[in-house]
Amino acid sequence: MHNTDKRILICDDEPHLREMVVEYLSERGFDMMQAANVSDLFTQLTSNTPPDLVILDINMPGEDGLSALRRLRTETTVPVIMLTAAAEVIDRVVGLEMGADDYLGKPVDLRELEARCKAALRARDIAGGAPSKDRSASEMVPFGDCQIDLSAARLFAPNGEEIAVTAMEFSLLRVFVDHKGRVLTRDQLLELAHGRGWEPFDRSIDLRISRLRRKIEHNPAKPEVIRTVRGIGYIFG
Repeated sequence: MHNTDKRILICDDEPHLREMVVEYLSERGFDMMQAANVSDLFTQLTSNTPPDLVILDINMPGEDGLSALRRLRTETTVPVIMLTAAAEVIDRVVGLEMGADDYLGKPVDLRELEARCKAALRARDIAGGAPSKDRSASEMVPFGDCQIDLSAARLFAPNGEEIAVTAMEFSLLRVFVDHKGRVLTRDQLLELAHGRGWEPFDRSIDLRISRLRRKIEHNPAKPEVIRTVRGIGYIFG
């Protein structure tokens, strides 16, 4: 990936961590921005040069990262990678359920952070096509009772209203469309949708599918569109 046109904002109250991440990712061609708190984050989001991706710490004084994520998901579709304390598994779960694209535990492994950033930005690029004004000319495919516009990366309810999805959620939907009728393991889903392998106790795919089911299924507790194949993974169609 050519990184020089990709702008990343890190929001963390620890100056040392911000500077370390900024230095590392800057050396790899990213245009970096910093915010020490949530107020600063939203100020920069409304600037003339908003970021393509946000790295957001959860535990910050004042307004915390989860509250900021809730606001972000009502105002923007910018990809968000959450930083969580290593032991705070519940924060990761809540963050993903609220629409975070990924998470990484502290202390931060900078090479892993770079890989997660690239994966989230790839998903954003796939989902970044301009919305098509001519729905008939779009690449519309059925997904249960919903419709997916593959060319514009948009999901529509049966009544025609658009359903908001994150870039990572759209990547997952596209993988299911491309592999309709085939059982996919969690490892395959992570690799195909996000470019990384499954790790023990990694619940990100399960949580993302749960979030998608709430948007597309008549009864998310008894899914009929994205079905669970016990002990293996998931299947669409």
